[in-house]
Formats: sequence, structure tokens, C-alpha cells
Amino acid sequence: MSPPALIGVDWGTSSFRAALIDREGGVLERRVAATGILEVSGGDFETRLRELLGSWLDAHPGLPIVLSGMVTSRQGWLEVPYLPCPVTPERLADALAGLHLEDGLALRFVPGLSTRRPDGLPDVMRGEETQILGALAQVPEARTLLLPGTHSKWVRVEAGCVLNFSTFMTGELFALLKRYSILGRLVQGETWDEPGFERGVKVGLAAESPAGASFARLFSARSLVLAGELGTNAVESYLSGLLIGSELREAAAIAADGEPVLLVGEPTLAARYARALELAGRAFALAAPDAAARGQHRLALLARLLEGRGR
Repeated sequence: MSPPALIGVDWGTSSFRAALIDREGGVLERRVAATGILEVSGGDFETRLRELLGSWLDAHPGLPIVLSGMVTSRQGWLEVPYLPCPVTPERLADALAGLHLEDGLALRFVPGLSTRRPDGLPDVMRGEETQILGALAQVPEARTLLLPGTHSKWVRVEAGCVLNFSTFMTGELFALLKRYSILGRLVQGETWDEPGFERGVKVGLAAESPAGASFARLFSARSLVLAGELGTNAVESYLSGLLIGSELREAAAIAADGEPVLLVGEPTLAARYARALELAGRAFALAAPDAAARGQHRLALLARLLEGRGR
């Protein structure tokens, strides 16, 4: 690997992830902290950034920094307007917002994307656009991408251009049901039960109608236990599978021609979705790790931030 040429920062609501990146896009070092944008005291993002990246900034002065995620939102450091789809990589790079600190440190903030769903409702993303760009650098022929998470994103792409996307609040709904609903009272421990998960996926996939069927079947996470057909140790896994299966069923029209789905995300959750896709009979591929860093590197190249660096 060549010397460091870029710092990429993925700063979300609940976490901070940074990568020291060389000119070829390789990650030399990583920094992770449980410091989301809402935990930054008094909104002093500059001080927190310097605390988290101090040794990098001292050892490699003058490196450009590309920031993506909720740090570019209204609650973040610098609000950058959403770009309406369709959006090409070049257009995203042109829309980077710059901020120069007093000591000359140069920051570039990545805008999020907006779209209109087929039902006419608006949808938005921040942070995922950079992961999409990084994943497409590895698999440029991909046309359907799935980014599982608190708010899963199903994305349609054509020749590297993001056409549209839909958000599913699967992860957040799972957390709320587990913590606050009567279903969560049955959960015992944090053990994973694969048969329970697979059963839940199949129930979610088999719902007769996209409208309301998932809500009608949620209570089965309790009723199956009361009927002696599901152990309490499997409730959490069953509920996760039921919600993911319902998501896959509703999202089926996004890639109705059966083309492969490119999974982009944290390995454990991506593996869970991969198993659900297998049960749904859907072809898929797993994107390599560090999609956000690869996307930040690609944006830096397109914006000519790396010229003359790391040679």
C-alpha cells in the first residue's frame, strides 16, 4: 500500500467510523467510537473530530477529509441539501460541500439523496449513498442493492446511476417490539435460534397480501409460544425472521426480474439477510467490507482531492 492520501469519516447518529486511506483506496487504519452526532457536546464537532483523529492529523498534516452520514444533516456539523435522484457518481462528487478550518484543514461533506417512491411518497438517505458508490466500484454491473440496517434501503441503479430507492424501518421496528411490546417480554437471553429465524422468514414471505398482512402476523411471536409451538429462546430470532421476510416480500417488485441483489453492510446482519434471500429463492452477492471508505475514496478521486498525494 502507498502512504496515506485521505481520511474518510462515516459519522452517524450513534457511531463514528473513520478510515485512513491510501491513494489506491486501501484502508491502512481504522478508528471506531460510540460517539454519534447527537452525543457531540454543544455541537462542537471540530473539537470532537480532533480528539478522535488527533494522531492521524499530527502524523499526516494536510490530508483531505471526506465526511458522510448524518454529520451532513440538520442535526450535524454542516447541513448539505439532498440531491434528487437520479444521481451519478460525478454529480455527487460535484455536490461535495467544503469547509476550511482556521488551521487550513480541508473538509468535504457528502450530500444525501432524495427520491419519490412509486406511491408518490418522498424518501431520503444519508450515508448510504457513499456505501453504494463504494460497492459499485467493486461490482459495477449491480442493478439492485440492499443495505440492511436500522432503516434498510433497497436501491435501483443503472450504469452506476442511482435511479431511486425505498426505505424499510425493519431494524428499528424490531428493536421497538423487542424492548417495549408484549412480544419482547417473552425474549430470554440473547441466544440466536436459526430454526426460529427461518420459520419467521417463511411466515413473513408467505403473507397473502402486502397490505397489513405483516401486522396481522406479528402476534404469532406470542401465540406460537402459548400454543407450545415455539420456545421462548426462539422468540427473538423468529421475530427478526418475520420482519425480514415481510420486508423481502414487500420489496420483491424492486427487482422483479429476478436479478441478483448486492448486499452491502455489516457482516453479521448481511449474513442474516443472505439466509433470508436464500429462503426466498433470490440470487444475491455480498459486497466486500469497507464500502463507505471505498465510496469516500472514489468521491475524492472524482473531486480531484488526491492529485499529487501519496506518490
